[in-house]
Amino acid sequence: MNDEGFYLIEPAGKSLKCLFKIKRVLALEKTPYQDIAFVELEGFGKSLIIDNYVQSTETDEHFYHELLVQPAMTLHPYPRKILIIGGGEGATLREVLKHNTVEEAVMVDIDERVVEFSKKYLEHMHRGSFNDPRSKVIVMDGFEYVKKAPREYFDVVIMDLTDPYAGEPAKALYSSEFYYQVKKTMKKDAIIVTQAGSSYFYPNEYKYVLKNLKENFAFTGEYWTWIPSFGLNVNFVIASDVVNPGEVNPVEFDKRLEERGVRARYISGKRFLGLLLTGVIYP
Repeated sequence: MNDEGFYLIEPAGKSLKCLFKIKRVLALEKTPYQDIAFVELEGFGKSLIIDNYVQSTETDEHFYHELLVQPAMTLHPYPRKILIIGGGEGATLREVLKHNTVEEAVMVDIDERVVEFSKKYLEHMHRGSFNDPRSKVIVMDGFEYVKKAPREYFDVVIMDLTDPYAGEPAKALYSSEFYYQVKKTMKKDAIIVTQAGSSYFYPNEYKYVLKNLKENFAFTGEYWTWIPSFGLNVNFVIASDVVNPGEVNPVEFDKRLEERGVRARYISGKRFLGLLLTGVIYP
């Protein structure tokens, strides 16, 4: 075994660390908010690393981004106005813009340098989505944005944030008060979805997110999958006052994807229903 070279040691869970071999360092940058690295990881290809945490890799980012975006987008009968909070590398924006129903996609990220870094180095992830005329990128704190955003405007809201256990600033964007403010920007039949950390490795933080969404919306759905480069299960929670995710029709789900011109590598109606029915895992 050849163990020479540089390695990234990622604290994936409270009692788990993942070891990644770095084949090449392609770019490094320090912003006022975080440290960004664009590297090539053995077995995962080109990868975005922020503060020593793997955010997206070339080989498996589609698992995360399709599961975050496509269920909420597809369950809505005609999503036109979309709000993304976070998602600086542009892959969430890419997935949203696959839908030919979309007229406007607003992406709000606090760190301008992450966005510019992604535009420059991560074309394989955003695939030109920043240049789409339907895209509008706003550099701003997400909490401040939703307080000032237009009322009852968005059809789908997608939260692509750092994990709820990443610290107090991140935790505030999973609070009941934050969801209350977000809800004001949503139309009556709108759908919201968030990544919610890991129920297995951080059960209390996951339950915190779920509780706060349930306090603000009539219906919620929980689903998860294992992301290889994260080394853990990643949970998602989808919520609405009108649409019940548990009543998803797999045939209609796939029909909508096809009609809107969406090509997916991982998500499908049957897979989404199966993930909803699988149940959340706890330690």
